[in-house]
Order: sequence, then C-alpha cells, then structure tokens
Amino acid sequence: MKKFHKVLDGLTSSPGGSSSGGSGSGPGSGSGHSGGTAGTPKEEIQETLTSDYFQISKTVRHGFPYLPTALAFDPVQKILAIGTRTGAIRILGRPGVDCYCQHEGGGAVLQLQFLINEGALVSASSDDMLHLWNLRQKRPAILHSLKFNRERITFCHLPFQSKWLYVGTERGNTHIVNIESFILSGYVIMWNKAIELSTKTHPGPVVHLSDSPRDEGKLLIGYENGTVVFWDLRSKRADLRLYYDEAIHSIGWHNEGKQFMCSHSDGSLTLWNLKSPNRPFQIIIPHGKIQRDGKKVESCKPILKVEYKTCKSSEPFIIFSGGLSYDKPWRRPSLTIMHGKAITVLEMDHPIVDFLTLCETPYPNEVQEPYALVVLLEKDLIAVDLTQSNFPIFENPYPMDIHESPVTCTEYFADCPPDLIPVLYSVGAKHKKQGYSNKEWPISGGAWNLGAQTYPEIIITGHADGSVKFWDASAITLQMLYKLKTSKVFEKQKLEGKPTAEMVEEDPFAIQLMYWCPESRIFCVAGVSAYVIIYKFSRHEVNTEISSLEVQLQSDIEDIISPEAEIIPPFSNASSPLPSLKDLSGSTNTVASEGTMKDSIPYLSVKTRAVKMPPGYQADLVIQLVWADGEPPQQITSLAANSAYGLVAFGNCSGLAVVDFMQKTTLLSMGSFDLYGSSDPYQRQPRSPRRSKQFTADNFCMRGLTNFYPDLTKRIRTSYQSLTELSDGPISLELERCKSPTTSDHINGHCTSPISQSCSSGKRLSSADVTKINRRGPAKPPFRKAQSAACMEISLPVTTEENRENSFSHSRSSSVSSIDKESKEAITALYFTESFPRKNDTTVLPCLWVGTGLGMVLTISLNLPTVDELRQTEPVMVSPSGTVLTLKGAVLTFGCLDCTGTLIHPPYEAWRDPNSTDESERTRKRKLVLHSPCSSQDMGDHQFAVICSEKQAKVFSLPSQICLYVHNITDTSFLLRADVVTLCTNVCLACFCANGHIILLSLPSLRSLVDVNYLPVTDMRIARTFCFTNEGQALYLSSPTEIQRLNYSQEMFDTLQDTLGELFTPVETPEAQYRGFLKGLFGGTGGTLDREELFGEATAGKASRSLAQHIPGSGGVEGVKGAAGGAIGDLARARLALDERGQKLGELDERTVRMMASAEAFSKHAHEVMVKYKDKKWYQF
Repeated sequence: MKKFHKVLDGLTSSPGGSSSGGSGSGPGSGSGHSGGTAGTPKEEIQETLTSDYFQISKTVRHGFPYLPTALAFDPVQKILAIGTRTGAIRILGRPGVDCYCQHEGGGAVLQLQFLINEGALVSASSDDMLHLWNLRQKRPAILHSLKFNRERITFCHLPFQSKWLYVGTERGNTHIVNIESFILSGYVIMWNKAIELSTKTHPGPVVHLSDSPRDEGKLLIGYENGTVVFWDLRSKRADLRLYYDEAIHSIGWHNEGKQFMCSHSDGSLTLWNLKSPNRPFQIIIPHGKIQRDGKKVESCKPILKVEYKTCKSSEPFIIFSGGLSYDKPWRRPSLTIMHGKAITVLEMDHPIVDFLTLCETPYPNEVQEPYALVVLLEKDLIAVDLTQSNFPIFENPYPMDIHESPVTCTEYFADCPPDLIPVLYSVGAKHKKQGYSNKEWPISGGAWNLGAQTYPEIIITGHADGSVKFWDASAITLQMLYKLKTSKVFEKQKLEGKPTAEMVEEDPFAIQLMYWCPESRIFCVAGVSAYVIIYKFSRHEVNTEISSLEVQLQSDIEDIISPEAEIIPPFSNASSPLPSLKDLSGSTNTVASEGTMKDSIPYLSVKTRAVKMPPGYQADLVIQLVWADGEPPQQITSLAANSAYGLVAFGNCSGLAVVDFMQKTTLLSMGSFDLYGSSDPYQRQPRSPRRSKQFTADNFCMRGLTNFYPDLTKRIRTSYQSLTELSDGPISLELERCKSPTTSDHINGHCTSPISQSCSSGKRLSSADVTKINRRGPAKPPFRKAQSAACMEISLPVTTEENRENSFSHSRSSSVSSIDKESKEAITALYFTESFPRKNDTTVLPCLWVGTGLGMVLTISLNLPTVDELRQTEPVMVSPSGTVLTLKGAVLTFGCLDCTGTLIHPPYEAWRDPNSTDESERTRKRKLVLHSPCSSQDMGDHQFAVICSEKQAKVFSLPSQICLYVHNITDTSFLLRADVVTLCTNVCLACFCANGHIILLSLPSLRSLVDVNYLPVTDMRIARTFCFTNEGQALYLSSPTEIQRLNYSQEMFDTLQDTLGELFTPVETPEAQYRGFLKGLFGGTGGTLDREELFGEATAGKASRSLAQHIPGSGGVEGVKGAAGGAIGDLARARLALDERGQKLGELDERTVRMMASAEAFSKHAHEVMVKYKDKKWYQF
C-alpha cells in the first residue's frame, strides 16, 4: 500500500491557474509519469486500490443479433441459436440464459445444426469451415474445426441421434463428416454418380439433404436446378431421380416417409410421391392468380422455404415464406400458414431470414404435432402460437427492441436506490401491448440463478425518435422498465410549405444528452433541435399545461483565437488568406437573402394546450434555444442539473445558460468568452456583423441521424493536437487548415486529421501566404485551432460537384462534442457541487464547474436563498467567480474528493411526489441531502478537485487551487470518455481512449492502475456510447442492435461464472413411440442403419488429405478442465461414464420389459385363437 501526500496552501512550486495547467509544468507533468506532487506533506492519504483489484472482461451482450443469417433449435433442450453475417452466434434459452460467441475467422454463419440433447452445436461458415461448439460450459468453445480446401459448403444435415454429418457443396458433391473426431469419411456421393449418365448439364449446388423418415439408409438430395435424387446409402446408387422445370429452394418430408414437398422459384409447391416419381401428384401456387385464359396460373415470387408438419387430430400444416404475387410490390414480407382449407398470411415488419416449426417430438418418423413457429427477421425475433386458430404471437422476454429506433446515447447507473426498479416497472407495465398468447415463451431451456450480485442497475438509452428507455440491468439481465416519449411535448411538425432549411433534416427529436439523478428522480434530456426538457417523476396522472422558456445564446466574438489580435485579422478583412464563410458554405442561398431575418424563434413548437400526462416522468419545463441575428441555435454539448439547487445548466459552442426550473426563469445566458471576464487568457476579435448575415442554410448544425451510424465510406476524423498546445512551427496552423479533409495519418492504427472550417474548402496557400506566416516568427505562434477529441467528425462521401468543392462537416458527438466547435469555444463539461469557487475561500459554497473545448475550467458561484421557504420567491444569484484553471485538450469530466479522499456526491433533494393526493406529502418541506464534510474544519486544504480532459488528468487542491498531481494520459490519441467511479468503497478515474485503451487511475494521486489495449474504436458508435459506472462495470453499443457490457473488477470477474446461465441441463431424451410388432414387421422400413460400418474407415477408407484440413479447437468440458490431469478429473470422468452406463442399462432393461410384455400378450392372443378353433372342421371356418 502506497502513501500519498497533500500539500500546504500558498506553496508556489507548482503555481495554480492557467500557467500550471496549460503548460503542464511542474513535477509529474511529463508524459509517462504517473503523477507528480508538489509541496510539503501535511497529512497522509492512504490509497488501497492496486492493479490486483482490476480485471477487464466482457460479461454479456444484450439485444437483437446484428445481421442474422441462420437459425437452429434443439427440441429437447429447448434452446435457440442464431448465426450472423459477422460470424457471431447467440444462444438463447429461458430469460437470463443468453450467450454470445464469435468465430475467430469472422466469416458469415451459413447454417447451424444442434446435436440434439448432446450439448453441442455445429456451425458452417462462409469461409468453408465447419466448427463443433461445446455447449456444456457457460462460455461455449470450439472443440473441432474442419476447413474445406477445394469445395464450398452449401448445406448440412445431421440426422437425429447420429454422429455422421452430411455436407453438400457448391459442386454438387455430398461428403460425410464424423462429428466425434471431425474427420472426413471416404464415403462421397459425387454429383455425376447421383444424376443420370445421359444428363448433359450440371445439376447445380446441393440445396437440400435429409434422410428418409421411413428408412435411415435412404438420403434425399436436392439440387438447385430442380433435380432430386433418392440415394441408397447401402448400395451406393440412386433409387429414384425426380426432375422439375423450376429451381428448388427447400424440401420438407411427410413423417411417414412416402411423400415430400418442394418449394420453387416460381412461387409453386410440388408434392411428390415416391411410388410415382415421374411427375408431382400435386402442384400448388398458393398466391398465384388464374390468368385470363383460365388455364395457366401466373408465377409468383420464389418460396424460399417450406415446412410440412403433420398433426394427429387435424390436417397437416404447410408453412412457407415468400411466394407472393409480383403485382403487389407494396406487400410486406409475409409468412403463409396453410392448415386444411384455411390460408393465413402473416405480414412482417422486416424481411424474413429464416423460420423453424417447433414440434413435440424430435423423431422425424412420428407425427410432428407443431405447437409454435419461430420466425427470424432481419431486425426482430418473433414466435407464433400454432395451437390457437388466430395465431397470436408470444410475448418476447428478451430485449430484442433496443434498436426500435436508433440508439443515439446511453447512460449506465449501478447501485441505484432499491425502490427505483419496482416503481419504474409499475408505471411502465401499464403501457404494455395486449393480445399476446397466454402461453409461456416456448424457448425455455437452460438454467439461470441470480448469483451473488444483488445491487440494482439501470441502463438508459436515448433514441433518434425522441424516446428514452429505462432498462433493468441487474444481475447481467436486461428488461425494459419504462419508455418515455419526449416528442409528446411538442406540436407535430407540418412538413408542407416550409423550406427544408428551416427544419431538422429527419429526426428533430433525437436525444443528444441525458442527465439523471436516481435519488431525486430528476431527469433531463437535450435534443438535437437545441432544447432541454426537465422531467419530474410522479405516480399520479395529471392534466396540465407545459411550461416553456426560450433562451438566446450567441457569441459576439470573432472565431479566431490568438495570443495577439493583430497577428490574424478577422475574416472580414480582404487581406486574410483564409476563405470567407460564404466560400465555405458552397451556397449563395443565405438566410438573409430570403428577405426576412429569423430572430428569437425556436426550432420546435411546444404544446400550448393542457396535456394529459400519465404516471411516470412528466415534463416540468421545456427550454429552447432560439435563432439570433439570422443564425440558428447551436446543438447543446453539455448538460447538468441539481435538484437541491433547483437549477439546470447547459452549454454549446456559443456559451452557457443556467436556468432555475423551480421559478422557471433564466439566471445566466452568457457567451463563452464573457465567462472569463478579465481572466480571459486569449485575445479575441469582435465578430464582423456582416458575417452573421451570411450564415448560410448549409451551415446549420442540425443534421440528420444518418451520421449517427456511418457506413464504411464514412470515417472518424479527429485531431490529436490539443487546442491549447503551442504549434511546433510557424506555418503549422494554416498548413494544417489547408489539408484535404481526406488526408489521414495513421497513429496507433487510428485515422487522424486536424479539422477546421477552411480545411474543406480545397484552397491551398500560395508562396506569398507562406511568407506572410513566416514573418510572424517562432516567438509568438498562434494557438493551434485543431479539433478536440470530444468533437469527432464524420466525413461523408462526396457525391455532387458542389459538395466536392465546398464540403463542410459537422460533429455529431452526443456527450461532450460540439457542432462547429472548431470555430468557437464550446462548453464540454458541467458539474454542480459544494466546493470553493474562489481561491483561498474559507467556506464551502454551491458552485458550478464549467469545462470548455479549449481545456479551460471556470467556476460559477451560486448564491441561493438561505431559508428554504424563500426558494420559490427569492432570486438566485449566479456569477462567474474569476477562477480559471487549464488543461490540455477539451475537458471531459469533473470529480470532487473531501479531505479524506472520499468522493463528494452533489447534494440532492429527496424525492417527493409533486402530484400526490396526500396533501401532507405535497406541501411538506423540501428534504435536502448533503455530503457530510470532514470532521476537522481547520485544515488548509479541504477538497481535491479531479479534472480530466481528452489529453490529461489533474488534481487540484482547494481552495488554494494548487495543482497537486498531473497525469499526461496520451499524446498521440485522445480520450473519448472519462468518469470518476467508485469500486470497493474506493474512488478511481476510468478512461476510454480512442486508440482502444482502457485506463484506470487512482485518486487523488493519479497513479496508473490499469492500461489495457482492449477495444479498438472501429466505429463511431463505440465512441458515442461508451460509458463507465460504479462497481466495476461499463457498456457500449457494439452494433446498431446490441449492447455489450464490460467488467473491470476482479471481484466481479471471479463471481462471473456463477452469474452466467447454463446452456445445457440434463434432460432425458423422449422415447420413440412404440409402433407395435406387426407394424414394425410389415411397415416396409429398411430397419436401422449401421452408419459406422458404412462410413467408417474400415469400409469407406480415408478421404483425401487435400480435400479438408482438421483443426483442433481450444474448448473443453469446463467442469473437468481444471483437474484434467489429476485424480479428481479421473474420478469425475469415471463417475460420468458410470452414470451414462447406468442410464443406458436402465433404458435397455425398460426395453426388455416392454418386449417381454408384448411377447406375452401375443402368446396369450395366439393361444386364445388356437383354443377357439381347435375342435372345428375346415368347413366350419
């Protein structure tokens, strides 16, 4: 355990203010130092956290599998597997049983096959590999892999209770693989042997393989061109060959094995009988119309899959996807259920990927009795109840609707108040849909228990349509609690008659930022249309008008920031080498040219009539930024609220606003530069009045949500240079600005490019321009105007000539980013707390910490009424304190520690229902909960201020404002997210870097605890949604439809295995139906097939080594893995073998008893017949 020290006030070895922070001077400021100290120790602080407390690992993935391709179901274990285009497999069982695994190669999953009731799964991938997954452990692993070198896999089939897998290929051949050893058999069905010798064309790839339900020795092979071969495995020849003019997509057997059904590319179904193979005995085009001649039925879209399932007490089910008429292109993707004469068409919201019929028996030769239908769509998973005539769907217990609207931001809260989850669930349950099947969800396999983790967790997701979802994330599960629709406070937009420039492009209500206080239940959202809504929680319905407030934020200072005003003239000066804003916009259709100047108008209209608000979160106040001097309001980049103070603060690239939501008044609306007062370290130019009139429609900061989820042609473009860092050379600023937007350097595998307004203009400096810049000399270089880490830009693909010449990118970062921040100083972080707002203050006061995109930190003093009764009437005084601290890069987060190193939580008001029917609760005095300060009040330093930017972290002593510790986190990259979190009652700083590193620093010493290259930022989505929370947990959006949760706590890692669900549980395989002595004797089946004798090496020989390569896997039985070489492992294996032997002996004994009973009954019956006819003559019969 290492000891760290505090320092005395007044020491000047590491001076406070901008000099110590901005330059990074003082001990420990160098890159690579864990954190330096300055001064003389006065008091010891012991830090208990070490690297042994941390272990980073993925825990569980929630949501719908992204880009699904394949589906499989184990009818005995009742678990479902879904394969995806990215090579992932999700295995689902009962709620809580949800497992994610990934193929290393990343090839798309073509097909999945369960080894029914064996705890194993076979996957076929697009890289022509077969994999055997072991499911008898909580995290599945690959036991064997087989790589086909010369052929491409198209279809696989594994018969029930068989260890031989049939594999069809693109060349039309069929190979056989031993599942136990994953070795290819020498038995091969070549395509030229399967078809007739007279056939001159290749039959195409194998699209179907299945053994006959009547005879295991017969294999049905379907080829793409319409050829079907009934192959005799014993005699190695084709018994039957069937031909049809249309291509085959799938085949389904009747359980008796005498007939089967094919689906074709012309929307037809053909029913074939093995006794008359010349032509189908029935052809159906279910959705085809009879043409005018009255004879021919028109063709339809292909039927991609058909299933033919029999019932004991009713007609068989024929279920297929596709097959709709071509003359109805507007029809949605459909699934058709034909049951007797009834035809039911189920229209889906998304294209159908695959479907499976769930049946009561796993035996293909028994009556199937289907009871449910699982349909895998491109963006959803549904299950249909087949036992009811109206075919209702089952209520899905999995969180498959995270992506119902694209996720734009996330927040994660661990160890919430225990009463929150039941309360949110109670108000959310009232809005659930009705009409579901009354039966339980049919996928009910596996086992799961709560484990040792008991604290409540809540995840909040903000969406593009303005909705906010609250999720119960306790014990690694995810269940939606409550959905809030923020768009309901606004009037519906009327698109007709309005210029498109006046509208947000496509998602005007998209959630940009969220702030939630679980204790006071205050919830705030900032929308993409420059508004903030404050919500209060109530259990009672209310009908009231929505209060609204309009705020104007505008900066009157020129964009250029420079140490000396005369160095860089304003844009209005024609001698400036920088292009004008008109040149940047690429459009002459300015707002001013429309003839009317927009002013004091918000983007959206708040409802003015009384609104009925259901129980839950109810809008208390809507704050909207308005147009100013023809300029649209900029997007909000930071948001914070405090229920004890009754204040909400938000900022953008224009300035900061503080609003009293109790009195519904604006307390502060100030430009960023005005916050400094006389302490402004930069000299700025006044704004040219002309430029405000020329702010074009193309420069609106409101852009569509298409930027939230960029395709591969869109790139993350960021600057690794700090905004406050001095340039290395005299011409770096202009040369960096004139770089092409597509120019990129690669540092640590990450794309970098400094961004500014003029960098997209396509202009380059002339030699005269360079000469002008060189005259400045290296002594007074300008501050680099590169884009901060919090402002990651996405470069869109250029399509038109105009865009190519005048492209202008905007940031879409949700948490601390700024639109257009490259030209203005954005407010990037806000934090309410009880602290020392001014240097050498003696008392703790309410204040607001403000962080900017230039790495500046300011404090705002809050003067609240001393008596709570006066809070509703007395005004709150808000004023900048003059304190300025500096860091490198945009400020991301704040934290405050008391004199013992304990995290100081901001004060809050204990929740009370504002609409309660109980008069006493409604009128009772506000209960404020404050952090208890240190017992000793005469200490020099009472607090530690923790401030983290995209480049470095600093700890300041308050009230002296001396920088105690500095940690330069990165020089070549930048931080995307930083949070002060608690772990094991201790505090640390958790950081996520753009180069994929997860970094954990101790507090207050900023000693490095963990630095792991864990998660490469391959997508803007990860950068936007990554967040840490307490108790060692984090999450991010791994795909548009899935949330990935992480763990960085060693304690949780040790107990994770107990929390995960079991995929495999011991279930006895159902017995096959007893067919009777006579039916078994005269049923016409070929009896059992000894596949070992037929396909084994002794008979079939070895397959060619060049055909396929066996690759051993790393998976093993988890329960035996730890003691594989010891006596315990041997004992476990022996016990398992003994149990299996005993089980088999028991089954054999039961079979013997049944056979004896059957023989005795037959003997008795024969004896009765003999006695009856013993004395009769032949003519008496």
